[in-house]
Amino acid sequence: MAIQTRNKRKTDFSMASMSDVVFLLLIFFMLTSTLVAPNAIKLLLPQSNSRTIEAPPKIIISINQNLEYFLQGIQVNEEALEAGLLDKLAGHESVSIRLEADKTIPVQYVVNVIDIVNNVNKQYNTKHKVIMATSPK
Repeated sequence: MAIQTRNKRKTDFSMASMSDVVFLLLIFFMLTSTLVAPNAIKLLLPQSNSRTIEAPPKIIISINQNLEYFLQGIQVNEEALEAGLLDKLAGHESVSIRLEADKTIPVQYVVNVIDIVNNVNKQYNTKHKVIMATSPK
């Protein structure tokens, strides 16, 4: 009398679940690689010991070492900067504007941005503020 087992062991391997894992990893690395360098404008920020924690700014203005203005990462001249700020600030009463200026630029370019925001505040009776971005010492 021969005893036989009901459950046979299968020796083949299913690759279906392995391909799912590979695709999930591929999607994960594609998404995280876009977050690695969010600031495409190369700036050497001034250093400071003080630290102000702010809510995420709605508007970012950058000035690079070539004295070029960038509004939300798009290069603009000074007149277009004012028009673009008016457009982005329309309908808001108080917005934090982060100013990222290279430490080698003259102070006048920083003052120009602050003057533009102050003019908008006077014209529309708003309370927008400019926060200077720095790097830790």
